[in-house]
Amino acid sequence: MSHGDRAALRLRMRELRLAIAPAERIGAARAVGERLAQLPEFQTDLRIGAYWAVRGELALSHALPPLYRRGQIVLLPVLGAGELLRFSPWLPGQELVANRFGIPEPEHNPANEVDPRALDLVLVPLLAFDRRGHRLGSGGGWYDRSFAFLNAQTRPASTLLVGVGYAGQEVPALDAEAHDVALDYVVTERELIDCRAGAAPA
Repeated sequence: MSHGDRAALRLRMRELRLAIAPAERIGAARAVGERLAQLPEFQTDLRIGAYWAVRGELALSHALPPLYRRGQIVLLPVLGAGELLRFSPWLPGQELVANRFGIPEPEHNPANEVDPRALDLVLVPLLAFDRRGHRLGSGGGWYDRSFAFLNAQTRPASTLLVGVGYAGQEVPALDAEAHDVALDYVVTERELIDCRAGAAPA
C-alpha cells in the first residue's frame, strides 16, 4: 500500500468514525468492555496501558472501571521530549492536560512515568486493521516506535498489544511496513479477534 493509499484510507476511516451516531458509540463502548472481559490477560495483568479517546476513537468508558475494581493499574500515554511514548498512572477524576496534539494526558511527572516495556497489556487506538494484526494509526508512528522492541521478541511477548476499533474499520488486508508492530488481538463491538491465528508466517 503506497503512502498515498494510506493517506486516503486514513481520511476515509476518520470520516467513518466521526459519522457514528452517539447512541451507537455508547453501545459500542459497552460491547467492547464485554468483549475485553473474554481476554484472560485483561482480567489478570497488573499494568494496563489505555488511551483517552479523541476524534471519534472508540471510548474505553466501560472497559476501564472493572480494572480499577480489581486493583489493576491503568496508565495513559504521555509525550515526553523524545520520540517514544511514556505511560503515567491515571485514576478517574484525576486532572488531565492537553499535549501538543490536543490529546488529554496526565500532567507530566517523570517520577511517575514508566517505559512501554513495563506494561503488561496495552489498548491501542487505530484507524484501520486487518485480521493478521496489521494496524493503520494516525501517522505519527508513536506506537510503532514505542513498541518496536516487540519485533525482536517471539509473540505473544511480555507486552500484549490489543487494538480497539469499530468493526467498520476492518479492511481485507493492510500491507505491513518494516517499522510496523503487529497487534496480538483486536477488539470491536462485535468480537474479540485473535490476530496471531491469522498471522502470515515469518
